[in-house]
Amino acid sequence: MASEARRTAADKTLDVLEALARHRSIAEISEATSLPKPTVHRILQTLVQRGFARYLGRGSYTGGPRILTLVGSHQREVDLPNQVLPTLEELREETDWTVHFALLTGDEAVYAAKLEADRPYRLASRVGMSLALHSTSVGKSVLAALPEESVLALLKRTGMPARTERTHTDPARLLEELAAVRRRGYAEDHEENEAGVIAVGAPVFDHSGTAVGGMSAATLGSFSDEDALAGCGQAVAAAARRFSLTLGAPAHRSGLTPGQPDAPS
Repeated sequence: MASEARRTAADKTLDVLEALARHRSIAEISEATSLPKPTVHRILQTLVQRGFARYLGRGSYTGGPRILTLVGSHQREVDLPNQVLPTLEELREETDWTVHFALLTGDEAVYAAKLEADRPYRLASRVGMSLALHSTSVGKSVLAALPEESVLALLKRTGMPARTERTHTDPARLLEELAAVRRRGYAEDHEENEAGVIAVGAPVFDHSGTAVGGMSAATLGSFSDEDALAGCGQAVAAAARRFSLTLGAPAHRSGLTPGQPDAPS
């Protein structure tokens, strides 16, 4: 539950909706959410009107059918981390690097799955961690699938904060790199997001040909060389393409190509 100082109308509505999974009466929901009963009643009336709640009579409420509709609509996205695990396992075996799957969420990506390599170290990445798009291999691969104007608009919103001394902070330079990413089919991160860690990443596309996230393979820079980086990059691009095809991505929109950002999505 959001703190009172930051509790917006949206926070209050979501708090009531979450409480509705465990409580039925206005009094119970009011106590669970620390919201006044009139506020809870008003929110419940809106939820009933929108189909997210159902009035049972005698002051009792339950979840509405619209919740199930949304669950069904989002089931594929919610289940993606489980769907991708076999592909990640194959990628880890092929590269012997730590592999990740990240989902695009607004102007950033979030790790949704991770499989550690059988190495004497563990990378700091973790499921649920947010990633900047301009400084990570997954992020840059997703940006490479977008039109230039969309990339510039995103960078204007987020800025390009330096994560390490190697992070690109100039939009023009990043655009040049994204062109190279499209040519080779995968993005590289040379200690730009975390000192000592290198990575390669490629985007994952859904049935509409839209980039919804990406895969990456990462290791310590001291454990790799340029040949290994290129080989892992090609392996990641191939794995991401295979998984995109399982999501129904059109063949011509299942991987990066030089002209892809201008193609309809």
